[in-house]
Amino acid sequence: MATTTGSEKQLDRILTLELARVSEAAAVAAARLRGHGDEKMADQAAVDAMRTELNRLPIDGRIVIGEGERDEAPMLYIGEEVGNKKGSAVDIALDPLEGTTICAKNQPNSLAVIAMAERGNLLYAPDVYMDKIAIGPGYSAGLIDIDAPAEENLKRVAKEKGVKVSDLTACIMDRPRHARLIEEVRATGAAIRLIGDGDVAGVIHTTDPDQTGIDIYIGIGGAPEGVLAAAALRCIGGQMQGRLILDTPEKIERAAKMGVSDPKKAYTMEEMAKGDVIFAATGVTDGNMLSGVRFGRNGITTHTLVMRSSSGTIREIRATHQGEHKFDKPA
Repeated sequence: MATTTGSEKQLDRILTLELARVSEAAAVAAARLRGHGDEKMADQAAVDAMRTELNRLPIDGRIVIGEGERDEAPMLYIGEEVGNKKGSAVDIALDPLEGTTICAKNQPNSLAVIAMAERGNLLYAPDVYMDKIAIGPGYSAGLIDIDAPAEENLKRVAKEKGVKVSDLTACIMDRPRHARLIEEVRATGAAIRLIGDGDVAGVIHTTDPDQTGIDIYIGIGGAPEGVLAAAALRCIGGQMQGRLILDTPEKIERAAKMGVSDPKKAYTMEEMAKGDVIFAATGVTDGNMLSGVRFGRNGITTHTLVMRSSSGTIREIRATHQGEHKFDKPA
């Protein structure tokens, strides 16, 4: 498990469970609209619920990965301040509804996701695409290389795992931009798990290939999801690299204003999520890792994963919220 050094600041321990309340609230709000075919409405419900809970926390919070930049998102935008200002200065990366299309269609692996670290310890970047590669724990440091061909990375993973390349499965988002990558991976003999959305879950699935069947994640997805996935891997263990795709002068300028001096830099997992990191994810729909929200006669049931890098603690929380609980009162 990843740990912090004695010189690094650590977050208040109580925030670990408080963060679970935040992701639970967003998941429940989105779940009320799953299968209704309206992505925007489900996403907005999750955003509203998550923002309400964040503003109750004893933190001086700043959104560094959110729903977009201020002119694109009315709430939970990059740079927005949240919390009651009575606690630690923290940076927050979030996706109130990861897999909006998945939720709208009531398909597997839609999540409400959030990560928190001390101020300055999460990558502060514009809402752009990111090229990513990730594997789970148990491999030699520096095994994967975002600049190496897919074939080379697959060979390295297979060699360390003690299997043939044809025994591996790579997770790739099913997008036209990945047509060449898909051809390259299939040419090696490796299998591919194509996903329509939800690449935070895709990256996390590499941490338990025996259960999920996924050994490596490769391809281009959102930068917000990249930072969130890096935060999760900091807690669970694994390796990840990501590079922001800043392919226009406007994107380069936006990134520079946020402190990105090298637009071609390949970030390591530790550079995207440093120090003491807390990560929480609650299932909206059923998935490989988490069960979706259940609305029952006697209450609402949620399934949440909460992790912390400094302690290496991983908690699964199955909570029943009595009656028509709408997260409007403290637990």
